[in-house]
Amino acid sequence: MESDLVTADMVEATEFPHLSMRYQVRAVPRTIVNETGAIEGGLPEHMFVDQVVAAASQS
Repeated sequence: MESDLVTADMVEATEFPHLSMRYQVRAVPRTIVNETGAIEGGLPEHMFVDQVVAAASQS
């Protein structure tokens, strides 16, 4: 899925420890949605999309 309404950045946790602490990264991947929701680990695409949509609707 692609949308102009979605932006993403990837950060190397060991190079940016202040961001790792801010977003409580304990395992990777960790996806933060709208600064409020978080998704841990790798998921199949359909499950990932469902969780992103759910997290986005709560913020």
